[in-house]
Amino acid sequence: MTMEKMKLPSILFLSFLITGTGSALAGDPAGAGINYERARWHPSHFKPDIDQATDEQCLSCHQEVLERNVLQQSPAGVRASEALAWYQTLHTYEGPQMTFHQRHLTGPLAKELMELKCNTCHQGMDPREEAPIVPDQANTDFTLRKQVNPDVCLMCHGAHPYEVMGLPGPWPESREAFQNNCLLCHTGIRTNRHQVNFLKVDAIEEAAKADGDVCYGCHGGRQWYRIAYPYPRNAWDGMAEEIPDWAKERPTESQPRFQIKKQAAK
Repeated sequence: MTMEKMKLPSILFLSFLITGTGSALAGDPAGAGINYERARWHPSHFKPDIDQATDEQCLSCHQEVLERNVLQQSPAGVRASEALAWYQTLHTYEGPQMTFHQRHLTGPLAKELMELKCNTCHQGMDPREEAPIVPDQANTDFTLRKQVNPDVCLMCHGAHPYEVMGLPGPWPESREAFQNNCLLCHTGIRTNRHQVNFLKVDAIEEAAKADGDVCYGCHGGRQWYRIAYPYPRNAWDGMAEEIPDWAKERPTESQPRFQIKKQAAK
């Protein structure tokens, strides 16, 4: 196949995207009939609008992230129903395998314990910061930036810091000594926790009473990284004045965009 013939499908596809009528962003009448290129530069993809963007607005153009399903069978012939995905290794995960976005937005555990929104993870998608379709090794000034800050993922997918917690070993080895109950210690230590707007605080605390895997699932049980997230030390009743060496650089509150907004007094 000649290079010209190879380029033709890409050109036709790009032409379709540019001239086609993309989905208008929900709640944005001015975007009616907006095409692909204009949609890429819509203010909702940039600060400060991205902070106020609703899931409805995001999914009006990106609904496919929830409609796609995992393959019933891999190209190698392994059936999903007969395989155990890494995120299914804790029994708190229910049902068949789901895609990444389904697990975080519409899965049973997500609905029960989380308040994740599109802009919890996605803080914009500036086309100027995307990787070029054809890498140009000569363009050394180009910087590839991630569309999601890895620190956001680390908050729920870091390693379990059993060393700083004074445990004799990793939680799977230590859990029986603590009756597989994180609250055995944490009813009196670090009691002011989960104070972020993407979690259901009361639901987590209640679920943790019945199952230690509720806690471990986000604190090492579904680990993506070799390091632990340096959680802010929200002050709690009875907190010692002396700060341990490992915590001296920790913040005392969450990032502003994750903080729970207090209702103004009437």
